[in-house]
Amino acid sequence: MIVVADTSPLNYLIVTGYDHLLPELFGVILVPPAVFEELSDPNAPEPVRGWIGRLPEWIHIHAAVGVVPPIENLGQGEIEGIALAEALKADLVLIDDADAREEAEKRNLKVTGTLGVLRLAALQRIVDLPEAIAKLLATNFFVSPRLVADLLSEMTHRTGTESTE
Repeated sequence: MIVVADTSPLNYLIVTGYDHLLPELFGVILVPPAVFEELSDPNAPEPVRGWIGRLPEWIHIHAAVGVVPPIENLGQGEIEGIALAEALKADLVLIDDADAREEAEKRNLKVTGTLGVLRLAALQRIVDLPEAIAKLLATNFFVSPRLVADLLSEMTHRTGTESTE
């Protein structure tokens, strides 16, 4: 499976301690150089900078081949991630930003974000979704309360268990 990640999902999974889910769910994760740079930025959270400084073996830095044209309203990490995913015909792109997700979907790429990774892990009973979402919401991650409620409701119906908010 070819999976390309943008900065945001990596950042939030690292900060919440759920980065271990990525190799469990997907194996190797490809990261374009701009994402590596963004995660290494002095303004990135300390846990993220420390993590990127000891890059796990399941993260591979991989540049898109050729010229990567700018895409309006997207950051360089998102642009390079989409270009890399297109070039490699990736199975999945991990992106949180709404504009970037829309652009990736226009290009027929399958997209999920931080919540999608947590959802998949919960479906495989690797994490407790209400606990994972609580940790995520304790950061500066922005998500609509309605989306969180819908996700927790879906999990309750799928697993037949009550979720706590």
